[in-house]
Amino acid sequence: MLDLRPGERPDTFTGDNLQVPTGRVFGGQVLAQSLLAAGRTVDPGRLPHSLHGYFLRAGDVATPIRFDVERMRDGRSFSARRTHAVQDNGPLLSMIASFQEDQPGLDFAERPPRDVPPPEDVPSASEHLAAVDHPVARFWTESAFDLRHVGGAVYVRADEQRTGRQLVWLKTRGAVPDDQLLHRALLAYACDQVMLEPILRHAGLSWSTAGLSIASLDHAMWWHRDVRVDDWLLFVQSSPSGQGGRGLGAARVFDRQGVLVASIAQEGMVRVPLV
Repeated sequence: MLDLRPGERPDTFTGDNLQVPTGRVFGGQVLAQSLLAAGRTVDPGRLPHSLHGYFLRAGDVATPIRFDVERMRDGRSFSARRTHAVQDNGPLLSMIASFQEDQPGLDFAERPPRDVPPPEDVPSASEHLAAVDHPVARFWTESAFDLRHVGGAVYVRADEQRTGRQLVWLKTRGAVPDDQLLHRALLAYACDQVMLEPILRHAGLSWSTAGLSIASLDHAMWWHRDVRVDDWLLFVQSSPSGQGGRGLGAARVFDRQGVLVASIAQEGMVRVPLV
């Protein structure tokens, strides 16, 4: 799915879709594909350090996506690219990503919380959903990523504490080639599975809440250091605000050694029927 094909015009690419039970393109997929398309137009020595994107409309999984890349600037250290992910009904995502060559400079970072149980001691999404016979449950359990929620998931039950705090261990189920652009794109892919969950926790909701309508609106991401998605990553998440049918999810991502590798923010539409 992430192996994009060259398009008919320069700096255009085409990609296929993950088959999702809802029939709508998974947001993390189009985010990762857009980043990889942009990366193909940049010097290989420059890696993405940030992206900012808006999800504009739902995509159809039955229709391939075209990725149009605009070369906005190539400076001495940084390159900027704009990518539009397009289907027949218009753009699905508009994203700007910035790439930088490796350079020396400041080096400091926050540390992860203490006393977080290791991933081996935390139940997986497959264990949480083993007894649920539903296409969406199978989609979660057959995901390319192993997700492990510290303190329990919100797939079928709400968080009684309603703190908006969440800790999740995450990694791919298999090895990934030693390609840092691919690892960073896969982190963008994976994070869309969990970024709005702190909002659900804060509001006392779960993915199974009757009448829940939820969708990603925009996404911002910063890679601070090299990352490997085939080793365990810890997402330290929060939701600082929910208002007007929208909520903000934030995450700091640490590797297993406690090194901060990325920061992420995503706003989503979260609507439930009024009681």
